Amino acid sequence: MPRRRARVIALGGLLAIAGAIAPLALMAYASWQIAIGKELDVLENVGHRAIERAQQTYAEAQRVLSEMESSTLERCAPTHVSVMRIMTLNNDAASEINYLENGVVKCTTWGRVTRVIHQPQADYRTPEGLDVTFGVRPADGIAKRMTALRLGSHMVLVPPARFTSIGMMPETSLALFGGEGHLASMRNEVDIDFARRHLTGEARGIDGDMMFARVSADGVNAVISHSVSVVHNGLMAELLLLLPVGLFISTFIVGIVIFMSKRRLSPRGELEMAVQNREFVVHYQPIIELKTNICVGAEALVRWKQPDGSLVRPDLFIPLAEETGVIKQITDQVMDAVIRDLGPLLNKDRGLHVAINLCADDIKTGRFLDMLGEKLPPSGIRNQQILLEATERGFIDVDAARRTLARARDRGYSVAIDDFGTGYSSLQYLQGLPMDALKIDKSFIDTIDKGTATSAVTGHIIAMAKELGLLSVGEGIETEEQAKYLRDHGVDYGQGWLFSKPLEAADFITFQATSKKEYGPAREIIRAAA
Repeated sequence: MPRRRARVIALGGLLAIAGAIAPLALMAYASWQIAIGKELDVLENVGHRAIERAQQTYAEAQRVLSEMESSTLERCAPTHVSVMRIMTLNNDAASEINYLENGVVKCTTWGRVTRVIHQPQADYRTPEGLDVTFGVRPADGIAKRMTALRLGSHMVLVPPARFTSIGMMPETSLALFGGEGHLASMRNEVDIDFARRHLTGEARGIDGDMMFARVSADGVNAVISHSVSVVHNGLMAELLLLLPVGLFISTFIVGIVIFMSKRRLSPRGELEMAVQNREFVVHYQPIIELKTNICVGAEALVRWKQPDGSLVRPDLFIPLAEETGVIKQITDQVMDAVIRDLGPLLNKDRGLHVAINLCADDIKTGRFLDMLGEKLPPSGIRNQQILLEATERGFIDVDAARRTLARARDRGYSVAIDDFGTGYSSLQYLQGLPMDALKIDKSFIDTIDKGTATSAVTGHIIAMAKELGLLSVGEGIETEEQAKYLRDHGVDYGQGWLFSKPLEAADFITFQATSKKEYGPAREIIRAAA
């Protein structure tokens, strides 16, 4: 039992620790995921705004180009150049407008071009039909490279920053791609290789110490990123919300673990666990016919065998088992053990019998009759080989006991009253109960030849059994003097350490075989009603 308690305490401690840590860890993880999710949502929002801004820029450039293409002005004439200049000044998307013939720039917003400037081949074409070329240098050859959008013979040069002129946090980086080409970047020395790597695959997530999101629309891809460390501020806010929930759950789980551990550590809890684990075994104490010393059977005595191999005496757990109601399951397990242990022997020697103890509830309800009716026929054991022992505690409801015992005897079972004289039944009740045998309690056997005030009671009980026509069985016989007294006074059977201690099944089978060889085979107990 100490080992079991140690295991329960250890297991309870581990479960309590796990129950305390797991919810807090779960809430911390959930906080982290929520904070990450919110930051990724922010990045996606930036991406959507960047895509929208790029589409607006494309639309403005296309409008300018469409107007210039539809113009009937003489190309590169002063009026044509003037219109291109006005369009450039009035449109934020256009930094410069060029007119081309056969891929060569002839004039720009700033006038005719005196040197040959070839237009590079377009990198890709938008769904609206604009040819896009990255990294085009303006005609003056001085300004920074720009993105060229061409429609027909006209081309607009757009500063890359125009595509990304949106508000966003300082720590956020944005890379915009048209097709697979780098269209524009914004902030924090954008890692173009990092951004390009995430043009395919997961649309959002964490890569190393960076988190990213990708947004795509109409051939434009925006990859937005910033450091995972940005999440920490949001994480603290989520923790402040979720950790109290985790703390409440932890407290609840720890409370449940403590409650269940206490219950398991209680005698009732340990007993219920033992029933569930089928930890009960049966030992068999031989019953001897006193006149012949023949072994006529055995009383099945239940023992609680704990996992460490130690045995718990029945007087320490039977009262609790009766109080809690698990005694019925124990009785069933005892019957299963009897059938398993002694079934072949009882089938071989029909003179042998086994005594089974009944609890008060079984005597009141008669439940055990259905149980025996289910278990015995497949085993081949006859009803006549079962002696049912009922203690006086089972006779609280005398009428119910009378009906149950009468049914048992009608089915062929023998019935004995166990531990007679230690309870509170009266002779008038005893006279009305259908019985076959009376077992004299050990406390009376111990007084034999002791000269005590209760010594004479044993003789009166023996005489009463004879008067009622009941067989008598002396329990707890330890000395030859006690056996001789009982034999001389006509007691039929006896059991006790004088003959044998309670034995395991294999040892009882050996004991019975030796007794049979020495004294002869067992004879069936003669029923009182016969």
